[in-house]
Amino acid sequence: MRGGGDCARGSRGNDAEATQPVAQGIETWRQTVSVFIDGESGTTGLGIRARLEQLREIAVLSLPPEQRRDRAARRDMMAAADLVVLCLPDDAAREAAAMAAELGSQAPRLLDASTAHRVDPAWTYGFPEMADGQAARIAAAARVANPGCYPTGAIALLRPLVEAGLLPRDYPITINAVSGYSGGGKTMIAAHEQQGGPAFELYALGLEHKHLPETALYSGLTRRPIFVPSVGHFRQGMLVSVPLHLDTLPAKPRGADLHAALSARYCGCPMVSVAAPQADGKLEPTALNDTDRLELFVHANDARRQAVLVARLDNLGKGASGAAVQNLRLMLNLDPQPC
Repeated sequence: MRGGGDCARGSRGNDAEATQPVAQGIETWRQTVSVFIDGESGTTGLGIRARLEQLREIAVLSLPPEQRRDRAARRDMMAAADLVVLCLPDDAAREAAAMAAELGSQAPRLLDASTAHRVDPAWTYGFPEMADGQAARIAAAARVANPGCYPTGAIALLRPLVEAGLLPRDYPITINAVSGYSGGGKTMIAAHEQQGGPAFELYALGLEHKHLPETALYSGLTRRPIFVPSVGHFRQGMLVSVPLHLDTLPAKPRGADLHAALSARYCGCPMVSVAAPQADGKLEPTALNDTDRLELFVHANDARRQAVLVARLDNLGKGASGAAVQNLRLMLNLDPQPC
């Protein structure tokens, strides 16, 4: 497996030993490499586990519910695993990462699904299609930060245009987005499924959404964008859109130029596609539900010198669990390069 000594830990012990529990109370189905999801009972953790249980190459390690807050039990599980996925609140994820580091040579590789480490230079950002060589960096990394759902769409749209010189780094960008309510966690899910929930609502109107730092950093922007997220009364699905006044851009691009730059960036990437504009001028957010794909669109009115960039994804797929499993497979050398 790629990654040298860290990856080789998946072959410890003989086949007979591999079938035995590694600690009291641990459920395990060992095949080739072992993964422990710290925080598996949340929406993202459940999604990751469901995907991993379909992969014969991966053994999912799990603690019984009564031990999942037991620090010693979690630490023992980390020592037993080749890779640990952190599906925890930010502060708990930082604590878990520190606990893993205490294991020294027995420390597993880490994949963090929280916001805690996404702009930390000691961690590799887990968006394989983002840039040339990014998938290889993820494959070799000891610590990978899974991207946020909204940033996945925004970065996918903006970074190629910045790199192509079509969008200045200091351009005043506005990002609008709508997500299904499953992205809001257990409280929001309960509000919608048990109480009916609002049909639609804007939120984070204080303009301090936690996804802004990674969006600006990995898009290559030097000016902080305005980000206006919203939630609709549907379980999953997402649209991220960026309006542009083309006549204010120094290169004076046309819609076709924006489409060409995106197409060139993601050519050969099976999970990311650049689609033709919808003939009816409509896009709905649920079309990619239960997939791990990301679709990008450029809707332009060249006569008016205006365009809207749109990313569509499942917030639980490429926006969360699906992206985590894609990164995990790269880290464990179970997948070819994604582009």
